[in-house]
Amino acid sequence: MMTPSPELVALVFTLQPLELPADREQYPQWWGRAAQAALLRAIQGFDPALAERLHAEEGPRPYTVSTLMGSFAKGHRPLPEGRYRLRWTGLTAEVTAALLACAAHAGETLLELDGVRFRVLEVADEAASPWGGRLRYSDLTSAFWSASPPPRRMGFQITSPLVFHSQGLSQPLPLPGWVFSSLLERWNAFAPMALPEELRRFAETSLALSRFELRSRPVPFKQGGLRIGCVGQVMYTATHYDRFWLAPLHALAAFARFAGIGAGTAQGLGQVRAFWPEQETEQPEDTTA
Repeated sequence: MMTPSPELVALVFTLQPLELPADREQYPQWWGRAAQAALLRAIQGFDPALAERLHAEEGPRPYTVSTLMGSFAKGHRPLPEGRYRLRWTGLTAEVTAALLACAAHAGETLLELDGVRFRVLEVADEAASPWGGRLRYSDLTSAFWSASPPPRRMGFQITSPLVFHSQGLSQPLPLPGWVFSSLLERWNAFAPMALPEELRRFAETSLALSRFELRSRPVPFKQGGLRIGCVGQVMYTATHYDRFWLAPLHALAAFARFAGIGAGTAQGLGQVRAFWPEQETEQPEDTTA
């Protein structure tokens, strides 16, 4: 029997710059827009019609990107011998198939980010990186019918600034209602089985922030603007234990590794990964340090 094709994918690229112009002094402080443009160009090479739709469609994006992660010199200039990481995810079978096709030919192509060409040294999957993975939505919903009760607690590692838009304001705090409303919106936009809207209310009324280690991080955007987000680690505890609602919340938490959380996930913001109490000792990597 053939294994079903994945609907969700997270790919972690290891890159090395090829050529750096000698006369260029300034580089992006935030590479999220360049990463998004590179993803769309890559998909264009394998599925031009899909790339055109991704350019034109409004609403939640069926993909996320990270900023370029690594060490930089003055002016945020990449180091010639440096190793850098870039992460792409897909949230539909169509986008995932295109990204996997790109990854399969990554060694034959170059990625260009803001005019800088990078050689692809490696593309990591789940076996090589905890931030990679390939799943189907049914892998996440299978826990609904598990004999084991879902844990009362769940947490997130937030490795790029997380911010929400609420009532015309940018809010950088991971309140449970905002976190799970963001995940629910993306799930119901792309998953074959919708989850009930009432999950928002359960998250708002029955999840409490029980522990957090957060720092604010500014992200420069065009025309000199800044977005202030948070990075770090946060834990939620259910004050009212209800298996019926907690099971889908845990599915949404696991989905966050692919979907991201909050605003700007298509430009590098809101990169997160869920953890559960037995994993609490693992510390997050701050991609904006």
